[in-house]
Amino acid sequence: MKIEAQSVQEYLENLPEERKEPIEKLRKIISENLPNGFEEQLSYGMIGYVVPKSMYPKGYHCTPELPLPFLSIASQKNSINLYHMGIYADEKLLHWFQEEFSKYSEKKLDMGKSCMRFKKPEDIPYELIGELARKMTPQDWIEKYENAFVKK
Repeated sequence: MKIEAQSVQEYLENLPEERKEPIEKLRKIISENLPNGFEEQLSYGMIGYVVPKSMYPKGYHCTPELPLPFLSIASQKNSINLYHMGIYADEKLLHWFQEEFSKYSEKKLDMGKSCMRFKKPEDIPYELIGELARKMTPQDWIEKYENAFVKK
C-alpha cells in the first residue's frame, strides 16, 4: 500500500481510517523521545526522521542529495511498519530491542533487517518504541552509519 503524499500532513490525511490513530500515536511517541537534531519529513514515501544535510552534508550514500535516513513509519498493505536504521547498524542495539520486546508483547517479533512489522495496532509496543527512539543521537547515528555503510 503506497500512500500518495507530498508532505507528512498529506500522508496522515490519506491514511486508511483504521491506521490514523496508531500512526499518529507512533509519530507522537517518536517525536517526544528522539534526541534533538533529527528532522521529520516525508522520506521515501513514509514519515521519516532524518539527519538533515545541515548536520551531515554528505547525505545518504545511495542518494547523496537526500538527507541521511534514520527512522521511518509506514502504513503497508498488511501492517504498520517501523524502520530503524540504527538497529540494522548496531548489533548491541538489535539484541537489546529483541530482548526487551518480549517484556512488552506476547507476540512473536516480526522483524527484518531494520523493519518491525505490526499486523494489529494493539500489538505496537509504544513505550518500547519511545525507549528505542531515545537510544541514539544524530551524532551517534552518523558514527555508526559511517562505520557500517560508508566505504573508506
